Amino acid sequence: MGEHNILGAILAGGQSKRMGKDKLFIEINNKKLIEYTIEKVKKYLKDFIIITNKDNEFYLKNNLTTVKDCIDGQLGPLVGILTAMKWAKENLKKCYWVATFPCDTPFFPESIINNFIEESKKKDSLILSASSHGRKHNIFGLWSLDLYERLKNDLIKNNIRKVQEWTEKNNIKNLEFNFKNYDPFYNINTEEELKISKNILKKINDEKK
Repeated sequence: MGEHNILGAILAGGQSKRMGKDKLFIEINNKKLIEYTIEKVKKYLKDFIIITNKDNEFYLKNNLTTVKDCIDGQLGPLVGILTAMKWAKENLKKCYWVATFPCDTPFFPESIINNFIEESKKKDSLILSASSHGRKHNIFGLWSLDLYERLKNDLIKNNIRKVQEWTEKNNIKNLEFNFKNYDPFYNINTEEELKISKNILKKINDEKK
């Protein structure tokens, strides 16, 4: 199965400064923000980890595998991607890809994961990411482990920090998604965005009725 050669990685290394508290455990309709992502990822991918530098009883209670950044210094999501690659290389012999997901974008379409699984079989690009209406969502990405040494070198020696800067120089392929009623890639960083997200969830639930 294609999903068996893909490690899912939920990037949860942010500091939640704009929220003023750890946003991962804020609840929307009685469900923690990070749970929305976990439930979707584990439905499709056999193996997944959470990249975080913080300990929390939630992870222990739910038997979740957490991994701390392999390079210290709060260097952003590229380090999280590198960390996931490193863990995959060390722990999963048959893994060739890492699929990454942000922890604060609860409404993303599950079809992304199916797309990642299908695209991993084609092997016509080393990086795949989502985009919508001309906007890139690079944290929703599929990354070949063949890129590990290149990414490590660019982080340590070339001081590259921005995901988009790195992807653009490494043959990225975009998956385009369009939406009408709400933005499924809406991410939550502030209390105001949290309120808006509750309205989005209402629209989603209304569509299901």
